[in-house]
Formats: sequence, C-alpha cells, structure tokens
Amino acid sequence: MSDSENLVEVGPASEFEDGDAEIIQVGRTEVGVIRAEGEFYAIRNQCPHDGGPVCKGNVQKELVGEFKGTGKRVDQQYSDTDIISCPWHGWSFELETGIHIGDDRIRVPTYDVVVDDGIVYVDKGD
Repeated sequence: MSDSENLVEVGPASEFEDGDAEIIQVGRTEVGVIRAEGEFYAIRNQCPHDGGPVCKGNVQKELVGEFKGTGKRVDQQYSDTDIISCPWHGWSFELETGIHIGDDRIRVPTYDVVVDDGIVYVDKGD
C-alpha cells in the first residue's frame, strides 16, 4: 500500500455501485471518487470552465463519431472510455486522465485511488 500518511479514507468499496460518486476533502480540495465499470477514479470536483461541480454529473461511455462526407450520416459509436460531464454546461472529461474530450489542452486534476482490504482511499500525493 502507498505511504499511509498520504491516504485519505473514502469508505468501503462494497458501498459503491457503478456510477456512484462520493465527494471528499483532500486537503483544501473537493475531490469526487467515482466508480465506473468496477474501477475507481478520483477527480477534482471543479470544472475548469465555470467552477461547476463536475463530479455530480453523469458518468457514461464517450460517444465518438467519424464524418463520412457531405450528405452522409456521421458514423457514431460508444468507445471504451469512461467520461463524466459537468452538470452545469456539459463539459466532459475522461475519468482516468481528467482530459477534456474535445480539447486535450484542458484538464481536471486526477488522483490515484487505492483499494486496500476492501476500503477505498485517495492518494493525495506529495
């Protein structure tokens, strides 16, 4: 397990369903711990667009499309990438990296999650 001084306890992993988010304090920062497809992610609960509570948004798979030409339908499908969308204005970010799905220059900070003995922790880093 990581250095226990850097870990912030979230709670039992068994209490999380897919799509659930638990908002915790990591230092002076609000962080959302989210379970998606059985994996845990931690992302700052502040959208860089307008400060919205991004972790209160919907978790889903990223919808991607390919333009096939004028007058043709866009070929769309869902990828394997889990995203979260800010409920205020719909800005969407990859859960794993925090990168905005439309502009990789925009990012929400992410944190490592550790599950040890059935308990979920966020590693606040150095």
